[in-house]
Amino acid sequence: MAVPPARRPASDMKRTTASLAAFIALVSASPAFAQAMPDFSKVQIKATQLAPDFWTLDGQGGTISVLTGNDGVLLVDSQFAPLTDKLVAAIRRFSDKSIRFLVDTHVHPDHVGGNANFARLGATIFARDQLRWRMEHPNPAADGTPGKPAPDQALPVVTYNASLSIHVDGEDVRLLPVVAAHTDGDTVVSFPGHDIIAAGDIFRSVGYPYVDLASGGTLAGILEGLSEIVDRSGPATKIIPGHGPIVDRNAVLAQRDLILAVRAKVQALIEQGRTVDEAIAAHPTAEFDARVPQSAQTADRFVRWVYSEVVANK
Repeated sequence: MAVPPARRPASDMKRTTASLAAFIALVSASPAFAQAMPDFSKVQIKATQLAPDFWTLDGQGGTISVLTGNDGVLLVDSQFAPLTDKLVAAIRRFSDKSIRFLVDTHVHPDHVGGNANFARLGATIFARDQLRWRMEHPNPAADGTPGKPAPDQALPVVTYNASLSIHVDGEDVRLLPVVAAHTDGDTVVSFPGHDIIAAGDIFRSVGYPYVDLASGGTLAGILEGLSEIVDRSGPATKIIPGHGPIVDRNAVLAQRDLILAVRAKVQALIEQGRTVDEAIAAHPTAEFDARVPQSAQTADRFVRWVYSEVVANK
């Protein structure tokens, strides 16, 4: 379901990082992020070079892609707000240019939490219309407490629902919307001149796939998104997951096939009249567990999601 874009009156553009941190804390209490927040003071940023002008940054949360050059720096995702200084320090080790562009792959706080900080540094934020809407109208917390809207400076200022290009540093960066996949505001980012794709959480190379149903994600959209990534990949394409090690297209194909296989098993269990707990107990992921890092932590959640999708689409 596409969420219509919305606008709210302008407010103070100089809200503090503490305001954004409060927003993150509230969103992180939602079912999708019902876990203790990490000690950000202990987080170390790891930089990995994929090309002379292209890096990834791993700290806490989603992997950040960094394109550098004389035109400035383009980032994909921003992790959590308390990590911005560390992220900037890491970027300064390989580029002294201004951070001009920030693309959000989806609305979760480990991918958009640093938005306001990077905006204050001069970055223009790009994202889907639906992502902006959800930042303005966040889901309630797990205890029912209303979500707190993101401060204005954290919001994307360029939004889209069709493919969009940013021409920077000799690269034609392609922003490719995928409707209702991990959330209803996902973007896959392609760097064709580098043969690199940033997948966001449509694809993770650790754990079983995950869809945030409360934020409009769907099984059909995840399959569409994985196909989009495969279709734009060649044998040497580097695919940057939202979380986990960088992979090639074979890993994405394998995940798409895994989802289809488990869906078929869950469909059969539903036709036998099994409840969701009985379907989980039947362990329909068993043949894949040895091949999926962190499978023990994510298998039950994956089966529960697939079960709910199959039932909803009967």
